[in-house]
Amino acid sequence: MGMGRSSIFLSLFLFFFCPLLLFPQKKKLDRAERAFQAGEYYIAVDLYKNAYTAVKDADLKSEITCRIADCYRLTNLNEQAELWYKKAIRRGYTNPLAILYLADALKSNQKYAEAVAEYRRFKQAVPDDPRGDEGIYSCDKALEWIDAPVGYVVEEMRSFNSRESDFSPVLANDEGTEVYFTSSRKEAQGNKTHGVTGESYTDIFWSSLDRKGKWSVPVPVEGAVNSEYDEGVITFDRAYNTMYFTRCLVTKRKKMGCQIYYSVKEREEWGSPKAIPVGDDSLVVAHPALSPDELTLYFTSDMDGGFGGKDLWKITRSDASGEWGQPVNMGESINTPGDEVFPYVRSDGTLYFSSDGHIGMGGLDVFKATQDERGAWTVENLRAPINSFADDFGISFIPGEDRGFFSSSRKGRGNDDIYSFLFPPLRFNIIGTVRDEKTEEVLPGATVRLVGSDGLTMETETAADGTFRFTHKPATDYVLLASREGYLNGKGRETTKGQEQSRDFRMTILLSSIAKPIELSHSNVFYDFARWDLRPEAMVSLDRLVETLNDNPNIIIEIMSHTDSRDTEEFNLELSQKRAQSVVDYLIEKGIASERLRARGYGESSPKMVTRKIHEEYPFLPEGTVLNESFIESLADIEQRETAHQMNRRTEFQVLSTGYGQQ
Repeated sequence: MGMGRSSIFLSLFLFFFCPLLLFPQKKKLDRAERAFQAGEYYIAVDLYKNAYTAVKDADLKSEITCRIADCYRLTNLNEQAELWYKKAIRRGYTNPLAILYLADALKSNQKYAEAVAEYRRFKQAVPDDPRGDEGIYSCDKALEWIDAPVGYVVEEMRSFNSRESDFSPVLANDEGTEVYFTSSRKEAQGNKTHGVTGESYTDIFWSSLDRKGKWSVPVPVEGAVNSEYDEGVITFDRAYNTMYFTRCLVTKRKKMGCQIYYSVKEREEWGSPKAIPVGDDSLVVAHPALSPDELTLYFTSDMDGGFGGKDLWKITRSDASGEWGQPVNMGESINTPGDEVFPYVRSDGTLYFSSDGHIGMGGLDVFKATQDERGAWTVENLRAPINSFADDFGISFIPGEDRGFFSSSRKGRGNDDIYSFLFPPLRFNIIGTVRDEKTEEVLPGATVRLVGSDGLTMETETAADGTFRFTHKPATDYVLLASREGYLNGKGRETTKGQEQSRDFRMTILLSSIAKPIELSHSNVFYDFARWDLRPEAMVSLDRLVETLNDNPNIIIEIMSHTDSRDTEEFNLELSQKRAQSVVDYLIEKGIASERLRARGYGESSPKMVTRKIHEEYPFLPEGTVLNESFIESLADIEQRETAHQMNRRTEFQVLSTGYGQQ
């Protein structure tokens, strides 16, 4: 069930270990091999170590070394697995699977750079096996997800955890105040040492939350559910009166599989469980998960017809009291050649499960699967911090909330431990400053209005330092409008759509004073020599001016067009008037009332003065210099002179009045 040392519900009948040559029929090796084939890896590893010291043959030693590594891998002791796979490879073990399993162990030990090197070695040895490329890619993604974790807060549930394995928590009421989980702690009824895990057989325990927020000491559930065998991984019906769980039978005389049972609550105790006949009793049929409508039961199995390893399957029924149908595989979008295990269905129908076959961070990762209208599944890794380099599995949510519990073999008090997770409400702030566009001085007392795409409107004033602050909601677009007497209105935009973590947004809104001609750098309009038709980039700038005019519906603007000093004054005056008029015509086409626009050509009479920004872009133009004809002729080359002439061929804008539309 768990994937730490309490891995009985996953490790039974696994045959993906390093292939071996036939062992000579020596007693120690024979005993070790029988234990290994029975899935009793905890017992087998010591038997192999005893045989290892007695064997002299170098090839056989390397085979046994790999077998010991397999035992550690299959009981999820990755540090020991890494050590013994390295030993096997150094001893000349040639099967490339040892390289792959070493890479997997390194990844599960957070040694991503070393893991990538081994995946590359495996890829070189077996170019057609996709696991090399997939391993390299998964290490890259793991590092990316660690650097940018999702906003979940994860905490160990010390109230639930013991020195043994505790895993697969599930809520036993809608309020989230009662939790059932699986544990191999000493209080379990099946207290014999398990040959697979080295711990007691697992039972189902429960704990409840009191009014002071303290969880009770976990105790075995009352009734006939727990036995001398392994029980665990629970799911409930909507009323929490029927419990479905896994039981695995293992006897000395016969190796049995795992089956799903159900038990009905009778007063405060659980009644005698009954098996749901899904497959042969030698198969693994485990990890039940009931859908919210109670008509579909998802589970894990190694039955024929899958995609390799363990797959997710489902059975369905027509009504809540009907008979279950035949098993149906969940398909290749969900299942992989690896293991897909521990399904869970949220109250909204979203499917969660764990897998070591999809791209993940190491071991088992938790995945979210959603289905579109056509029935196609999309699988998404939940990423850090819910997923880690270790095994992460057995997730469950409190109904209607983005919090709950899951289990993991990451470092804790025992092997598999239970953790809580919580996605705090996303919090977004816009912290802004309003400044004078030309002087960059802060503007206190400016009004800033926020308008959200959800219809929310808020208003504030800038402080003495020109700052303002708003709190935002998730998944919303916002427009911020700033205004101050003697200035054109300014605008800013921000969105919280697509944001997965709380954050502060920084913004500066620039306001242009109307006390003198306004130089809007983004709205300067330039022309080709001796032409008055608008260049394409001018249209982009004028579209911004249209927005400014719409944001300031009370202003009347004079469009001031200028030429360079080439040609006659009379020609330039006429040319500039045509240029100014071309801008007016364009603005009228865009819906600006003609009464708000005046066109005036200034010819060559007002050459441009070099601002600090112009000097920063063109260092050969000193700040404060007037670009008259004598200065331009003094420039070093033709290209510099043409740049200066181009700056004189411009159109600027000045506010004539702020009373348009007023009675």
